[in-house]
Amino acid sequence: MNRKSSLENEDCFPDVNMTRYLKKIKSYPILSQEEEYLLAIKYKKEKNQSDAHRLINSHLRLVVKVVAKYRGYGIPMSELISEGNLGLMYAMEKFEPEQGFRFSTYALWWIKASIQKYILNSWSLVKIGTTTAQKKLFFNLRKIKNRLNLNDDKYLSDEVLSSIAQSLDVSVKDVTDMNYRLKSHDGSLNIKIDSSSDNTSEWIDFIVDKKPNQEDVLAYGEVMKYRKNLFNKALNVLNQREKDILFKRKMRDKAITLEDLSQAYGISKERVRQIEVNSIKKIKNAVATTS
Repeated sequence: MNRKSSLENEDCFPDVNMTRYLKKIKSYPILSQEEEYLLAIKYKKEKNQSDAHRLINSHLRLVVKVVAKYRGYGIPMSELISEGNLGLMYAMEKFEPEQGFRFSTYALWWIKASIQKYILNSWSLVKIGTTTAQKKLFFNLRKIKNRLNLNDDKYLSDEVLSSIAQSLDVSVKDVTDMNYRLKSHDGSLNIKIDSSSDNTSEWIDFIVDKKPNQEDVLAYGEVMKYRKNLFNKALNVLNQREKDILFKRKMRDKAITLEDLSQAYGISKERVRQIEVNSIKKIKNAVATTS
């Protein structure tokens, strides 16, 4: 008794547009190994896009078959298929038919990698993990829970956690942490707080905006303007040499050294330092007197 493949079972993809897509890609002929080889060789030499389209179109069903294994991550199947198709196209550019492998064998890795990367990037604002082991745990844990019919909202006993950890060769803590992340998928801030009522308030409406309001911005601008004017007036108590030394020592990204200034003015480094310190004192006194 032949069972339908994931591609033929359109119930897996209830979206109407997706159903049309599945029917469309089933119309593309599957290439024989010889046809595939000759087409790949021809494309590699000539880079004719029509050859690439034939080779890619004949493997679109492979992408859907792979995507069917990644249901349950809260991501639309259409998005995963798009990512898988991108992986398929990337494989097309890297494929070397002279190696003797079928294109489907080579492309499978790129398709999975593209889909998994998209899932990891979309799953949470906080990354699932950066190491290969963590990424592997993320996908393997989902598979095991599906196989054991353990939904994300079900409590995992210590015995189950230990069994899963042993089967995946990781610690119980790693499994516990990853399971928590699987259960804590990011939610949209645009979701209504109470979908059962006429209240249209969304979660985003109750997030406090910590940015200063217009009054605070205006007040801050006035304060800064006042301080700037006060400082400019205070500078009038300094002579030109004092201003020059102060600016070059305190108001540049890279201060001029005492040695360079001492040579420029023909005075000792200690005298330059004294002028700098006295200039600051004069400005402070001027500001204090004015304000």
